[in-house]
Amino acid sequence: MHIIVCVKQVPDTANVRINPETNTLMREGVESIINPYDEYALELALQMKDATGAKVSVISMGPPQAVAVLKESLARGADEAVLLTDRAFAGADTLATSYTIAQAIKKLNPNPDLVLFGKQAIDGDTAQVGPGVSEFLNAALVTYVQTLKQIEPGLLEAETHMDDGNCTVQVKLPAVMTVVKEAATPRFSSLAGWIQARETKIDFWSAAAVKAEKQFIGLDGSPTKVVKIFAPPTKTGGLKVDGREDPASAIQAIMKALNQKGVA
Repeated sequence: MHIIVCVKQVPDTANVRINPETNTLMREGVESIINPYDEYALELALQMKDATGAKVSVISMGPPQAVAVLKESLARGADEAVLLTDRAFAGADTLATSYTIAQAIKKLNPNPDLVLFGKQAIDGDTAQVGPGVSEFLNAALVTYVQTLKQIEPGLLEAETHMDDGNCTVQVKLPAVMTVVKEAATPRFSSLAGWIQARETKIDFWSAAAVKAEKQFIGLDGSPTKVVKIFAPPTKTGGLKVDGREDPASAIQAIMKALNQKGVA
């Protein structure tokens, strides 16, 4: 079995700031991390590797520094890694990104058994790339997966985590799946893993390498555009009434405020 896991390097959102003059993200000095949901997908793939001997490949799309998340993936147990990096990919929306990643998957293996994504990226929160790739690969799609079990070669049983409960499905491979945090606790990378990762060559693929057509990648291939990013206005808080010393006056103040709002 060949499992391909797609991971993304994202800024640590707890530290992201927005430039008040340009309304763009200020990435200087902000730590970049592997997208947390992708960690769960990688762990699920590594568990399948432990159970079945599957081969695990990792793909990421981003600038050259995104190689860091691939090194981390290799250190945890992945077998090979590919970085899609090309200025032509810049400005890609989820559709262009899905197309580009699908092209890379086809180059890596025209017939992979399983492709895993985290359910969404914490910097965009669209949850669209995994389903988009499944369309370009013409593969079955299962979302919000929390457990996987091989029933027989070419057939997996997946338990999915929904808002109103869990659902168990059986799916024939090839398939694309998105993984939730309930799936597993990501393992730590070991010293031996880092030594292996350092010795493992990471391939860098351009648009030409994956035979991506110009009109489908980057800004040219993106029907949606981010026009502006801005911080929401600072909340000032609501009316505060202290009724400890004079409860009657506090009640009157609250009723007056409700009347002004047309609530009471």
